[in-house]
Amino acid sequence: MIAITGGMGSGKSSVAAYLCEIGGAMLLSADLICRQLLEPEKPGWLAMQKAFGERFFVADRTIDRPLLRKVLFEDHGFRRELDALLHPLVRNKIVSLVGKDEAKYVVEVPLLYEAHWEHDFPRVVVVYAEDAICLQRLMLRDRISETEAKKAIGTQLPLSQKALLADHVIDNSGLWSETCSQILHLRNVLWDEADCVVG
Repeated sequence: MIAITGGMGSGKSSVAAYLCEIGGAMLLSADLICRQLLEPEKPGWLAMQKAFGERFFVADRTIDRPLLRKVLFEDHGFRRELDALLHPLVRNKIVSLVGKDEAKYVVEVPLLYEAHWEHDFPRVVVVYAEDAICLQRLMLRDRISETEAKKAIGTQLPLSQKALLADHVIDNSGLWSETCSQILHLRNVLWDEADCVVG
């Protein structure tokens, strides 16, 4: 089981998807699992309702995601409280999905180091990109201002620090073709080529 992490705008989702494609691995996304847990009446939704009442719900009983995102980036205490509610649920779901399955798994965990989950995985891969590139990608992807993007990135551990903690680093600052060459090499380091899908 391999963990892939990085910073906002680093391209970790693309790297994780391509590694799975050429490595014949199953992909799990902590973000997607969290979204599923926040669907109406699911464990995360119920935990938020119990902790925060009706503050973050709209008329159809779904989560008001724009409001939640805004408060997350502005209120450090709230973010810690929400993480304490949701992180254990996500972690338990990942464990239950992987179980004792012998299949190869790549688990994308954006907040791996912030949540202190690095010891859950035998190998950790950090997807790195230069700060200015991450900033531009995030502004384009989420259609937000530079100020908002900087605030969002600032809620996470610096990407340079994550890279120093990793077992492997993929530099996604340049052309995607260059990144793919690094991922191909990583695949060969992580797994026996005979067990992989040829890309």
